[in-house]
Amino acid sequence: MKILIVHNILWAHYKATVFSELNRLASTFGASVHVLQIARNEQSRALLGKPDQLPDQYSYELLFDADIEQVSTSAKIRALVSRMRAYGPDVILLTGYYDPAQLVLMLLAKASGIKVIIQTESTPVDQTRSTGREWLKSRIISLANGFFCFGTPQANYLIQLGARPEQILVQNNAVVDNAKLRQVYEQARPNRSAKQRELGLKPANFIYVGRLAAEKNLTVLLNAFQQVRQKTTAPDHWGLLLLGDGDQKASLETQIERLGLQDVVRILPNQPWHRVPETLALADVLVLPSLSEPWGLVVNEAMACGMPVVVSTRCGCATDLVKDGRNGYVFDPLRPDELEHCLLNFTSNQANREAMGRVSAEIIAGFTPDAVAREMLAGFVKVTRT
Repeated sequence: MKILIVHNILWAHYKATVFSELNRLASTFGASVHVLQIARNEQSRALLGKPDQLPDQYSYELLFDADIEQVSTSAKIRALVSRMRAYGPDVILLTGYYDPAQLVLMLLAKASGIKVIIQTESTPVDQTRSTGREWLKSRIISLANGFFCFGTPQANYLIQLGARPEQILVQNNAVVDNAKLRQVYEQARPNRSAKQRELGLKPANFIYVGRLAAEKNLTVLLNAFQQVRQKTTAPDHWGLLLLGDGDQKASLETQIERLGLQDVVRILPNQPWHRVPETLALADVLVLPSLSEPWGLVVNEAMACGMPVVVSTRCGCATDLVKDGRNGYVFDPLRPDELEHCLLNFTSNQANREAMGRVSAEIIAGFTPDAVAREMLAGFVKVTRT
């Protein structure tokens, strides 16, 4: 069985981890795996630095050494079709149904008798929906043989669009390298107090990790944190860290100054993904307040480090990863009072951070690259035999 995977960009380290596991396990399933990386990066990630130098743990080709926005649809079509014909796969995995070039490839694959699986991150609430677009998606969905989903909301959305439940071959496809992240975190943890003093941080901290952009709802997070400080008996014990960069950075800095939070809120520069746990080790609770977030892999990362999480209901991971009141809290991002209540539970010591962190680690232990790769390979086998 020859498996061909089409992926947008080389940047995505978490996908590389899964691809490496697929490559490691492929022979067990009588398979070989090859990945087509369309482009090196995308422009929205420019502020995050250069893509990691990935180890050669799986077979891949980089089709265009450029940002994906710089590659025309016609160029993508020509490259993808030629590589598909040269490789001769039995099954193709497309990582999205929004790219016209991948849709053309799907139609040609179907006409050639090649099975097609679509991987999807989309949920009903991550973007504004229209009747016409939903109809078009349902037509595309009807052409696929099976689906790999980031989580339960994505699987349910596909079924709403017309997919059959038995076509959901993998329901929880969003994973990170738990072991490596936890190792980095544990190595950094003994130096926590000294590093906090060096950086002028508070003894306890909430932390957000990601792009500083409007859809991340960070202005509401800052306002909520300010309100919580006014209701906390020891407000200076807690700080807030924002790790990342983006086009909202200047306005957030202005808001921090206006609210008088300069001494308790810090915006920290980007770090490579494998160093993020070093900063997580300086904090106590991850907060992801997004208005739109197909999944939110930083939640996986924080849970792998044994941290409680506070996650918006608009984040795709909330359903599968957050057990409200057990390893953290979920809240409506359009209800700032709910976010304030979640944060106040920690600053007032009503929430047991250590116990919640242990539950996070227990939950995320089931979300591993090895488990996902085995499910994917079983899915590939299933569609090629039908």
